[in-house]
Amino acid sequence: MPIYEYSCEKCDKKFETLIRGNEQAVCPECGSESVKRLLSACGFVSKGSGGETVSASAGSSCSGCAASSCASCGV
Repeated sequence: MPIYEYSCEKCDKKFETLIRGNEQAVCPECGSESVKRLLSACGFVSKGSGGETVSASAGSSCSGCAASSCASCGV
């Protein structure tokens, strides 16, 4: 069951919530169902060629890379 990140369109609060099946997210601040799902930044760890560990987070470059996107280096 995924945890999604939302922004309330009524009070502008950002929050995360666990969504099961066809449940509708509800703002914990004001109770509104008028929420927008956000694109969440997620981190990952991958074994690169040669067995070295490569870590990256969406929205930032890898620690050993000067590129602004992992798409440019293929990680």
